[in-house]
Amino acid sequence: MEAQTTKTSSRTRSERKLAWMLCAPAVLAMLLVTAYPIAYAVVLSLQNVDLRFPNENSFAGLSNYVTVLTSSLWWTDIFNTVFLMVVTVSIELVLGMAIALVMHRAIFGRGIVRTSVLIPYGIITVVAAFAWQFAFAPETGFVNDLIGVETDWFGGRFTSFVVIILAEVWKTTPFMALLLLAGLVTIDGQLYEAARVDGASAWQRFTRITLPLMKPAILVALLFRTLDAFRVFDSIFIMTRGALDTESVSILGYNQLISRLNLGLGSAVSVLIFICVFLIALLFVRGFGAKLDEGRPGG
Repeated sequence: MEAQTTKTSSRTRSERKLAWMLCAPAVLAMLLVTAYPIAYAVVLSLQNVDLRFPNENSFAGLSNYVTVLTSSLWWTDIFNTVFLMVVTVSIELVLGMAIALVMHRAIFGRGIVRTSVLIPYGIITVVAAFAWQFAFAPETGFVNDLIGVETDWFGGRFTSFVVIILAEVWKTTPFMALLLLAGLVTIDGQLYEAARVDGASAWQRFTRITLPLMKPAILVALLFRTLDAFRVFDSIFIMTRGALDTESVSILGYNQLISRLNLGLGSAVSVLIFICVFLIALLFVRGFGAKLDEGRPGG
């Protein structure tokens, strides 16, 4: 028995070593691509660097971070970003699950259905944003005529958010559906057959079989989309450019770095965005990591 345990332990160590060896090239490539820009951004965030006044550069310490964190604009942008993130990801989860179920259960033309659903995700975000902007613009759009209203959708904060949310949901729901579909195909069909024999309804099969076994896939999909949604930039930049208090933290960083050429403050904003993204990822991994094991065999 002890020899068997030792053999199993040795095999586990070998598998872990092989896993690290396989991951090492990708990890090294990611470090080379991302480590230097992140480190340089941290260095710039600790200095007063303004390209409009190149001779006035000086060490600033944490003053740039204090300036950003004490600014009402930063907290307004944080609210906008979190609001868009929560609303869009929630809608995408519901719609993505529905679409994944349809794609999974499609009997005829399954390949065509899956390809058609993925078309919005294949469109470049900037192109999609322009399309939605033109569709809702009072002068060039057809939406007002279609629903019989005369609304300037980009004339107010709430209506601007409505269009931005619709564009984001339309663009990225297929990605959510694809991730959820990957979880659906791993569920053994015999479980559903057994549930039908026991008299379980469709809703009971969904809540007691599908959702529990798809929990790992759902959490992974939520993680990917939440991180992506927090960095929303393209749709807002194309449609409103942050006007009417629709600015996100990514737009704020862009304005500081590119428009105002203030590399110190802009880098501080970028570092804070990186910290927020890291904390979101840590929350998912640490907070829901134990739940991921529930859907694994032997978990």
